[in-house]
Amino acid sequence: MNRLFGSTAKGPKPTLDGAISGIDKRIESIDVKLAGINAELGTYQSKLSRMRDGPGKTALKQKALKVLQRRKQYEAQRDQLQSQVWNMEQAGAMQDNLKNVMTTVDALKSTNKELRRQYGKVDIDKIERLQDEMADLLDVGNEIQESLARGYDVPEDVDEAELDAELEALGHEVELDAELGGAVGLPSFMQEEVPDFIDEAPQVEGKVKEAAR
Repeated sequence: MNRLFGSTAKGPKPTLDGAISGIDKRIESIDVKLAGINAELGTYQSKLSRMRDGPGKTALKQKALKVLQRRKQYEAQRDQLQSQVWNMEQAGAMQDNLKNVMTTVDALKSTNKELRRQYGKVDIDKIERLQDEMADLLDVGNEIQESLARGYDVPEDVDEAELDAELEALGHEVELDAELGGAVGLPSFMQEEVPDFIDEAPQVEGKVKEAAR
């Protein structure tokens, strides 16, 4: 059966890079042959330039033409091989791009799966409740601050005219107390008063009586 249909090759599978490398070697061998042909044509050209027209020169020209035809064939083979290398390199670039695309797609799938798993743990309702509670706490804090601030404010129903009148009344009271012998410069509510239940007179009166004697 193997003789009829052949056997399956057990060697390594051919790769694109291996094929390109093999063709590059063939191109290098053709370049070596072309260099030899060019050297041979240069020799023929040098000889033909020194020969006179005749059978010998004609025969040498025929040899040079055959060498020139061989050079053109090698050049055509080299161009064809270079075209194959170009096509394979383009195919290799497309293959690499496809691999990169597949790698990117796999990475996106893994990322999407992980994001779904992470977001599945997030309770949106709980977050909204926490935000509402924080807003309520901020409102309570603002109310406390406003309440404390109102405790230090001057009542709005007191105007400057009433305040000036109060200050002027206090000034008259101080002057009146000074004329009556009270504490100089002190209003009545700041002076010391003797309680009614003390029988003894203040020491100031005793000193005044002694001075009168």
